[in-house]
Amino acid sequence: MPRPYWKGYLKLSLVTCPVAMSPATSESEKVRFHTINRETGNRVVSQYVDSLTGKPVKDENQAKGYARGENDYIVLTDDDLDAVTLDTVKTIDIDKFVPAESIEWVYLEKPHYLMPDDPVGHEAFAVIRDAMASDKVVGVSKLVIGRRERAVVLEPRGEGIVLWTLRFGDEVRPEKSYFEGIDEEADPELIPLVQQLIRQKTSRWSPNMVSDPIQESLLKIIAEKKKALKPARKAAKGKPDAARASNVVNIMDALKKSVAAELKSSKAR
Repeated sequence: MPRPYWKGYLKLSLVTCPVAMSPATSESEKVRFHTINRETGNRVVSQYVDSLTGKPVKDENQAKGYARGENDYIVLTDDDLDAVTLDTVKTIDIDKFVPAESIEWVYLEKPHYLMPDDPVGHEAFAVIRDAMASDKVVGVSKLVIGRRERAVVLEPRGEGIVLWTLRFGDEVRPEKSYFEGIDEEADPELIPLVQQLIRQKTSRWSPNMVSDPIQESLLKIIAEKKKALKPARKAAKGKPDAARASNVVNIMDALKKSVAAELKSSKAR
């Protein structure tokens, strides 16, 4: 199990327990590239330089600056930043609960796994988790992540709790402005055909449904180059079909053909 990147306390009124948190997602398996000098094969590195002198700036001379005018900054030191430290740096204090289904998915940003960090706190953690699950609610709290206080929700999940960071309200665009021009009502005769297609294409969820073929292809090319093999040949372009299928104009006919094709395919399988 990866090391937790945050440790602190989960608190509900007078009930407190030590907890640890780890990201529920990872991008470590993604193919990543470095920029290299093609002539020397050496890696190209970036560095901070003074915008006027062009000289590199040492780490100890780098500071946070708030612009109040052109080339005029208010400098904030680490002590200044630490002075605004909030209680939510180390404590997730649940101050309210809301029905689980009331939070719109668009506000959910990034999931984290929350678990007890000490055997002594297992009981308190389990009581909070099971009570939320029983009432079908999620807890709402705040937590400082990366020097920013973020709103979070705590969702009971199995033996643990999933903590979701939430997008700020001004980050979410209202859907009405995008969907208000859609006023077409579905033809009642078409709906059963679509439902039949849905049933034929329905299966249990699998992570394989969201695999990345580009990533897999890149890994294959990299593996081949590691073995000092020639680069994979480009796939030959297929010849155009002599006879192209005509465009189906009638949606009813299209749906009927789709249903028939899926039914025939499922029988063959």
